[in-house]
Amino acid sequence: MSSLASVSEELAEIDGQIADIFRALSNGFQKLDKIKDVNRQSRQLEELTDKMRECKRLIKEFERVVKAKESRTDANTQRMLNEKKQSMVKELNSYVALKKQHQSKHGNNKRVDLFDGPNEEDNVLLASSMTNQELMDRGNQMMDETDQAIDRAKKVVHETVDIGTETAAALKDQTEQMSRIVNDLDTIHFSMQKASKLVKQIGRQIATDKCIMSLLFLIVAGIIAIITVKLVNPKNKDIQDIPGLAPPAMNRRLLWAPY
Repeated sequence: MSSLASVSEELAEIDGQIADIFRALSNGFQKLDKIKDVNRQSRQLEELTDKMRECKRLIKEFERVVKAKESRTDANTQRMLNEKKQSMVKELNSYVALKKQHQSKHGNNKRVDLFDGPNEEDNVLLASSMTNQELMDRGNQMMDETDQAIDRAKKVVHETVDIGTETAAALKDQTEQMSRIVNDLDTIHFSMQKASKLVKQIGRQIATDKCIMSLLFLIVAGIIAIITVKLVNPKNKDIQDIPGLAPPAMNRRLLWAPY
């Protein structure tokens, strides 16, 4: 830092801030390996991601200041500043790689977006610090990742369409089944109404038949009582003769008949 301070106080201050962040990242990833709780791991990883994002911003600021002083520094100093910047980028990329390892290790607990490209902090390699071959390799890698993401998206779309088709067919079958159930309920309700009317008619008929039977029973009982009394006491004048059961009438003489 002393050599940077001789070039620029601003560069020295930025370098100090970046060094503090690197120490915090080193300690943070060491603690992350010891955390067992998934939620605490996620929160710790988010905090480390914020620190990496801040470190990238400082590296860009460092590069901006170096370019601003390029015309006022000699070749050796400029080379030293560029090497310092590339060293910062390399160290930050090592922490980005650690972050990816932890994310892949706990991938089931991480929300996955198939259409989400590399995060800003993951794409920390600066074009000015990469060779043409590195740029081409990085571009090919990003194209491969994009193709894989597209393939995964197509697979999810096909699975979603299949699930939607199966769901629609199941809903159609359930709708038809409900319609049949409603029709059966209407039929049952109609049958119950007819049965209720029939039961009422049978009840009225039975009541009428009972009245008739009771009346016939009384008539028969009365006839039997009269016959019984007549047979027991044929001279009883209080009981009128019943045709066919009365005793034969006595011969009566006419008034005008001679004695």
